[in-house]
Amino acid sequence: MSDQPTEFAVWAPVPERVRLQLGAGDAAQVFDMTRDDEGWWRATVPAPAEADYGFLLDDTTPARPDPRARRQPDGVHGLSRRFDPTAYRWVDRNWTGRPLAGGVVYELHVGTFTAEGTFDAAITRLDHLVELGVSFVELLPVNGFNGTHNWGYDGVAWYAVQETYGGPAGYQRFVDACHQRGLAVIQDVVYNHLGPSGNYLPEFFPVFSEGGANTWGESVNLSGPDSDGVRRYVLDNVLMWLRDMHVDGLRLDAVHALVDERATHLLEEMAAEVDALSVAEGRPLTLIAESDLNDPRMVTPRVAGGTGLTAQWSDDFHHSLHAVLTGEGQGYYRDFAEGGLAGLAKVLTGAFFHDGTWSSFRRRHHGRPVDTQALPGWKFLAYLQDHDQIGNRAVGDRISASLSPGLLAVGATITLTSPFTPMLFMGEEWGATTPWQFFTSHPEPELGRATAEGRIGEFAEHGWDAEVVPDPQEHDTFLRSKLDWSQLEQGPHADLLAVHTALLALRSAHPDLVDPDLTRVAVSWDDADRWMVVHRGSLRVVVNLADSPREIDLDVEAAQVLFATGELPTLDGETVTLPPESAAVLATR
Repeated sequence: MSDQPTEFAVWAPVPERVRLQLGAGDAAQVFDMTRDDEGWWRATVPAPAEADYGFLLDDTTPARPDPRARRQPDGVHGLSRRFDPTAYRWVDRNWTGRPLAGGVVYELHVGTFTAEGTFDAAITRLDHLVELGVSFVELLPVNGFNGTHNWGYDGVAWYAVQETYGGPAGYQRFVDACHQRGLAVIQDVVYNHLGPSGNYLPEFFPVFSEGGANTWGESVNLSGPDSDGVRRYVLDNVLMWLRDMHVDGLRLDAVHALVDERATHLLEEMAAEVDALSVAEGRPLTLIAESDLNDPRMVTPRVAGGTGLTAQWSDDFHHSLHAVLTGEGQGYYRDFAEGGLAGLAKVLTGAFFHDGTWSSFRRRHHGRPVDTQALPGWKFLAYLQDHDQIGNRAVGDRISASLSPGLLAVGATITLTSPFTPMLFMGEEWGATTPWQFFTSHPEPELGRATAEGRIGEFAEHGWDAEVVPDPQEHDTFLRSKLDWSQLEQGPHADLLAVHTALLALRSAHPDLVDPDLTRVAVSWDDADRWMVVHRGSLRVVVNLADSPREIDLDVEAAQVLFATGELPTLDGETVTLPPESAAVLATR
């Protein structure tokens, strides 16, 4: 097929002149572009369907990649390549999506989920997730970054899919394969900062706000001069994932770092556009916030004065459960460790621990109470582990390195029977012993060295031996973080997998366990004897955290043991005796 007339367009109010480059080397052709009043430059020229191209800004060379490029086959510094997302023949035409309510999320990193680290290899493990009983697959960021592997939060090519994972075509195959198995897909996206290498956006438009910064770098310009185009750049990216890639939802990284002084916050605008797209697509579309604000207005509907996002992560659930199970009380765990089982009970009935209370870590009061009569529990994601809470530890050790098999099963029981939307981190279901460490592959020696020194120095300040903290730039740090699937059928690993599978089956079979009404959840506990009972309708989730048996009083007569993590408990009227470090779900009369 001969080259077809094709319009190339780029929003670039910063340069005085923009030219289009088609092809590379001696075969490169350069075309002038015309600017409109809004800063968009356009040129219509004959081009192959998969043409390589870039933009020459003023007198700067080489050509810069397209800020909206769908492919970066030679990395984020190379030319862009045209990609038609409509060319893929989807098999999921009958896919009607999944509502988050009642669902179970499984978080995974494509590069370490399998030995190969690709979308196609991940497809071969999807049946395991179906058998486990999850309903949503959440991918850590896959947009283009410099290097061959990292967590994904240093992306700079927001519209492109990382080539080392399989590029956009591989991504479409993965989403299609998930849908064919009844699995919805959530994509983790980062709009609060850009990575340190390969970010050419400032040469095109004022992507950063003046004088603003957050933990990870300069703040994105959401409300300053020329911010209309920056917001449109973000919103169009949101719609791209959901519409062109058939994704079912987005996890929005660290929304508390989005500095927006407008009357209508970007997140509210995003929620409105996604709701409209959901109607057009005829399937539910989900927006999940990672928010450190503990502000329930984030997930309150817009008609009730909220931002209108679907759900948010609950770090308070994680911190409370982690502190109770491990006894750790350093740093931000301090308040949760002091809260003990009472603190965990508070979270199970109200979603937040810090709901206007003093936070010793922040040295101020923090949070706002959840109106449990207005907000259902499924709007909060509960997890015993996630990528941050493992990878941001000094050696990237999973909780399986600290807990006995019994307490791991107890933690799973509390999480998977909670009134919230449960989330698992890859390998958690079998108690994987492989760490998940902080890894990078910056090609620039100075950046790589600075990253390694910064990471190691950070933990050295807190008493860690520098020799113990893994160097994120060492390839072995990445390789150690890959899952070992051979563990699945080995001893305690197989037992823990059976626990997770049974709990998720129980969750599907008993409406009381997915009842999101937080006002119907009640908790009794004894910190000294280390036991807890969670009331879930007619069911009782009983937990013994002690290393010896516990006789626990119930408020009603127990009729049947529906599930137990180990030896069966003994029922005697309104009391139950639990073995050490065990949990059970009981039906009552």
